[in-house]
Amino acid sequence: MLGVSPEIVLFGLGVGILIGLTGIGGGSLMTPLLIIVLGVQPVVAIGTDLMYGAITKTLGGYRHLRKGTVDLTVSKWLGFGSVPGALLGVLLVNRLHKAYGKEFDQVLLGCVAAALLMVATVVLVRTFLLSHLAARERETFTFTTRTKLAAIALGFVLGTILGLTSVGSGALIGVALIVLFRLTPRRVVGTDVFHAAMLLWVAGTANVISGNVDYGLMGNILIGSIPGVWIGTHFIDRVPTQALRVTLGAVLLGSALAMVKNAGGQMPVGVVFGVPVAVGLVGWLLSSARPVWLGGGKVATAGTGNAVVSGTGKAALSAPERP
Repeated sequence: MLGVSPEIVLFGLGVGILIGLTGIGGGSLMTPLLIIVLGVQPVVAIGTDLMYGAITKTLGGYRHLRKGTVDLTVSKWLGFGSVPGALLGVLLVNRLHKAYGKEFDQVLLGCVAAALLMVATVVLVRTFLLSHLAARERETFTFTTRTKLAAIALGFVLGTILGLTSVGSGALIGVALIVLFRLTPRRVVGTDVFHAAMLLWVAGTANVISGNVDYGLMGNILIGSIPGVWIGTHFIDRVPTQALRVTLGAVLLGSALAMVKNAGGQMPVGVVFGVPVAVGLVGWLLSSARPVWLGGGKVATAGTGNAVVSGTGKAALSAPERP
């Protein structure tokens, strides 16, 4: 692909904005867009997305590293498992594609659809069911021999999923950092982006060697995504994050259902569009009663009171405001 394609640049811009606002959306949105909308071969779409994501996440990872929001120890132990897992995932895709040719494309589409369904579920569960973890957040995690082995095993599984589908570097690892390591919000984002950059470079380079990267396509995506990430980061304190995550979860769900249909599954068009819309509407109604904001140092939640994020990134519950 040569020259500048306005529609791909716009795709990159939109996905970049979502990445800047939420830290999620790179592979989870760009890969299905490339496959479903532009008709890119699945293997090439995955390889190109991984390489573009490596460049995008490197910019963010460097910034977070300079700001001190990266837990290098957590990244290291996850990386011991995720790096070989990602290489295994890429190797499996290449071997199976060479063995079965275009017949494997349908299987690969099914794998991407399954990963998208997992990510959509994780995003929605994180939005509505994990807010109670804020009271137990911490700046760093102390490892034992048992937790080191668990981190390596978890990293291997997530890395393999990423290598196979290019999906999950943001959402799946981010939730692991919240649920298992219970890091503060700024450490979750910083560690997630830094680790994803390292992982994506490994998987992306493996795809470059395998010849699965379309450089013209990647260039068009980067033209839009780099300013998109900057725009999203700039407006992060002006957007209700709860509603944004609901929207993102609904979009990911729609992408997953469309991918199932694209892979030959019996998926009525009404279901592809209706289920995400219904989930989005319910989520928006719930989020309007309990909006959450990332900027300005405050996160407003419903229930017992307001969660206030301090300058160090810790969240604490204050008493509910009286009218």
